[in-house]
Amino acid sequence: MDVSIAGKVAVVTGASRGIGKATALEFARSGAKGVVITSRKQENVEEARAEMIEAGVDEDIILALAARADDEDAAHDAVKAAVAAFGSCDILVNNAGTNPAFGNLMEVDLGAFDKTWSVNMRAPLLWARAAHEVWMHDHGGSIVNVASVAGLRPSPFMGAYNISKAGLVHLTRQLALELAPGIRVNAVAPGVVKTRLAGALLEDEEATAAMHPLLRVGDPEDVARLIVFLGSDASSWMTGAIVPIDGGVTGAGSSGIT
Repeated sequence: MDVSIAGKVAVVTGASRGIGKATALEFARSGAKGVVITSRKQENVEEARAEMIEAGVDEDIILALAARADDEDAAHDAVKAAVAAFGSCDILVNNAGTNPAFGNLMEVDLGAFDKTWSVNMRAPLLWARAAHEVWMHDHGGSIVNVASVAGLRPSPFMGAYNISKAGLVHLTRQLALELAPGIRVNAVAPGVVKTRLAGALLEDEEATAAMHPLLRVGDPEDVARLIVFLGSDASSWMTGAIVPIDGGVTGAGSSGIT
């Protein structure tokens, strides 16, 4: 199977670490002409860029930009920068996410709830609109949203996060309907992955791994490879798909927390 990204340009939000950084690296290794990586702070995204260069990526194909995920102007500026630097914006990965609102919905801080919604649900729409307006409306493209298995079913103490990811799941399907046939929109739904966001679930990694049929938690690279596939022409007959990548929890069952 050819999962080449040769000649394509990708924009990845929340790419200073975790799944976002792994995805940007995978795009670069798969032949991307350019990869724009964004994060809230310039120093963080510059550090990620330096790590990618150290890993063997050509420095000329990586553009690092500070851009808040929920800032509409920043989204447009980042997409415009991709087109100016590399000539197109063929793939958008909405990876940036947050989970500051831990607890039951009856007690959760509503300010934290609003922030979760803003970054996890509203921001992907802002970036999709920017990519559509600046490039994809006329040239087509592929959008991949990073949802979560938490958006497919409820779980304790994560209501605000779960709802935001459930909204992202439906946003993915709605955009797939509205933007077809020129723009494909799909989502990945990871389970527990070794990222800072999953820190609490990784305090006892062995116990968490035991709740997965494949007996391990995910690595960012596991998810990155699936995102690159969905962004590539190898998935050209897929849109509106929500693809779980969770060690078997969704398909084969679990005793626990994911």
